[in-house]
Amino acid sequence: MAHSQSETARCRAVDGFVRARFGPRGTLRLHRAALGLDLLRAPVNVALSPVFLATRLAAWLFRLAGMGRISAWLAGRRVFLPSDLARLLRDDLTVFLQSMQAQGLVAELPPEDLRRAVADYTETRNAVAEITTSLIVLAAGLVLFGATTPGVISLAGPVAEMRAQQRAIQDFAFGSGLGRLWNGIFPAEPGAAQVLLTGLALAAVASTVTAFAGLLADPVQVWTGVHRRRLMRLLARLDRQSGSATLEREHLLARGGDLADAALALWRNLRG
Repeated sequence: MAHSQSETARCRAVDGFVRARFGPRGTLRLHRAALGLDLLRAPVNVALSPVFLATRLAAWLFRLAGMGRISAWLAGRRVFLPSDLARLLRDDLTVFLQSMQAQGLVAELPPEDLRRAVADYTETRNAVAEITTSLIVLAAGLVLFGATTPGVISLAGPVAEMRAQQRAIQDFAFGSGLGRLWNGIFPAEPGAAQVLLTGLALAAVASTVTAFAGLLADPVQVWTGVHRRRLMRLLARLDRQSGSATLEREHLLARGGDLADAALALWRNLRG
């Protein structure tokens, strides 16, 4: 009976935290912290995402090989630049977990293990923001070009082609009307430098979108119960007296999208 009451109290506390922090009002307050230096940190953190995945995979492999010390050292590396948004979420989550521990609803852990678990949670949420941005880019490619574009690499080509076509029409010697007819038959092709510059510009825009993607993703995850399940998994780890880092599936999905993006762009280039 006591265990059942404790579990009920814990679920109620988790539900309250999730609604307050990630509901429409809560996520709006959270993202106000991103209006500042986070806009500069966002592209750097997106670029560091593959490094993060590599360290976590290496830590997992070393743990399987019985090399626990190296695994723990790699798992403890904080790859991303600390953002103001992540810092606010980390502080709120830390206060929540400490309150749960004081009520006996969560197992006690050394402060360092608790900090690591909270950091892992915030990094997982960042991965979801990247996935959300990839879905937005995919939708943009389908709507604008009727093409599958899981990321900015595969979107850069169609956008560069559109810009090259528009410029060729505007600069046509006999007027834009005839230019539209001519370039409809003989489409303008962007140069490699144009595609590269377009990709860089799109990457900058995408990183900004990622910084605020939670405004859309957080309420959806509250509605679908994803935030609740992720936080309950964190509590289960604390119950097992484990603050060790885990590689959540969200990181694999985010990096899988990057690989699909690069592979699709390469395939289209090879096909000409």
